Order: sequence, then C-alpha cells, then structure tokens
Amino acid sequence: MEMRRAGRTGLDISRLGLGTMTWGRDTDEYEAADQCRAYIEAGGNFIDTAATYGDGDSERVIGGLIGTLFNRDKVVLATKAGISFIDGERKVDASRHALISQLEKSLTRLGTDYVDLWQIHAWDSNIPLEDTLSALDFAYTSGKARYVGISNYSGWQSARAITLQESHSMKAPIATMQNEYSLLNRTVEEEVLESASELGVGFLAWSPVGRGVLSGKYRNGTPSDSRGASPHFAHFIDPYLDERCSRIVDAVCVAAQGLGYSPLEVALSWVRDTPGVTSAIIGARTGAQLRGALTTEQITLPDIVRDALDDISAL
Repeated sequence: MEMRRAGRTGLDISRLGLGTMTWGRDTDEYEAADQCRAYIEAGGNFIDTAATYGDGDSERVIGGLIGTLFNRDKVVLATKAGISFIDGERKVDASRHALISQLEKSLTRLGTDYVDLWQIHAWDSNIPLEDTLSALDFAYTSGKARYVGISNYSGWQSARAITLQESHSMKAPIATMQNEYSLLNRTVEEEVLESASELGVGFLAWSPVGRGVLSGKYRNGTPSDSRGASPHFAHFIDPYLDERCSRIVDAVCVAAQGLGYSPLEVALSWVRDTPGVTSAIIGARTGAQLRGALTTEQITLPDIVRDALDDISAL
C-alpha cells in the first residue's frame, strides 16, 4: 500500500487507514482480528481509534491484537481524547486534566507505553485553547505520544491551534488534522483542507464513504444488518438519507457500473486521491467488507468521472 508523509513531519502512514469505531461493540474481537489481519496483509500501517469508541472497548480489542497479529513498532497507532458519553449524553471536555486522564486510560487499555498519534477529538469552546494544547505538550514531551493532532476543528480553529504550537520550540507541533470528508460532505473544502496545506499539516479523512451510504446499501431502504438499523448508529446515518444525498449516491452507482467497480470503490478512491488528503480512514462491519474496500489500492478514477462527481456533489 502506498505510504504518504503527514505534512512536514517524519510520520509516514498508509493512504488508507483502518477505522475501529465499531470494534468491541458491533464488531467482536474475532471479527476485528480478521479485519486487522486483512489490513496488515494488504500493507496498511495506520490504525485509528478513540477513547470513546465503545466506551473504551475498541482500544481494549486493539490492545489484545498487539504482539499477536502485528508488531507494535510496525504500526502507526492513533487514538483521541476529549469526548465521553455520560448517561447517554455526549460530553466534550478538552481540559488539560480530562485529556491527560483519558490518555493514561487509553494507554492502559491498549497495553502500550505510547501512541504514535494522539489527537484532540473535538473543539471545546468552554476551555481556553492554551489549556487544551498544554495537554498535547505534556504527551509529546513525556514520550507518551510520538506525534499529536486535532480532530473536527474548523478552518480557523485549526489555524489558531497550529500557529500557537509553532510559536515556541518547546511546544508540540501539530502533525495532523482529522475531519469528515466524502462526496456527501465536502465542507472541509471551504477552509480546512487549505489550512492543512498552507500550514504543512497532514489531513486525515474520516467516513470517506459517507457513513456507509455511498456504498449504495441504503438505496432501497435500511438493511436489517446495517449500521443504520442499529439504535446507537441510526442518528449517525439519517442525515445522509435525504434527496440530495440520494442523487449523489445514484451518480456514484452509475459511475461504478460503467467502470466495473463497486460504488464503495468509486467513493473511496475519490476521497483518497483528492489533493491534500494524506489518508482516508475506512471502517467496516466485517472482514469481507474491508477486503472489498482494500481493492481500491489498484484503482484510479478517470478524470472525466472525477469531474462529473465533483459537479453533482458540489457544495
């Protein structure tokens, strides 16, 4: 699998990352192991998780795979902190205290002394940014994180954080930004992608297949075995089941049929090869689904197809 450099750092990651949001909850440890094995065998080296995924179960599952399915030093292991669910309510707390506490718990669940990339999961308007960033400095200088990043920040928020970290040589430089990006959600093109490029930071795209909708599986309703049928994921899928998104999905399916590819391959290739994207993070329910996604490594969309998809999905 092709490797790409994250911004101006020395961090090389595969252009397809392995997302683990469902691991430990919808994806059990055996299925997770199958996915991990397929990904490593395909040449991937970037596994992305978060403290909040499955209330920590995703990290626990990954920790159980270290040393059995892959060598720790051969994989770029990334996690995030700053979001939790308390009594079913989503809470963002990006204070230094909360972030460092989550980092320590993540390392315990992962069974490792460090993560390769530690990211702030979300912007917290209730906490001074300097307090949030000081947690990155701690993780970086202590060696608990080899690189640090931010996630789900807007363009101006990203630029502010990155420039603050560049202001002093003792502060941890921000290596990556992670945001949602797909043919169904192109808002990062307004500011975020340009910020990453101008400031020399890697860009990681999450949900490049539009939360699974661009696979075409929801064209005729919600399959009973899909994330959209799951009570804790239905609200995550619903925003992309409107008329506008349906037109884009139809266009992707037509392009896929004409090229002899699957809709997933077309949608994923479009994001992966967009200028400025370092890695597109893919998540799958089963190993078979993941193996299908990994075939995109041999695919490059013709310019005429990219242009047509650009037009129909334009902001």
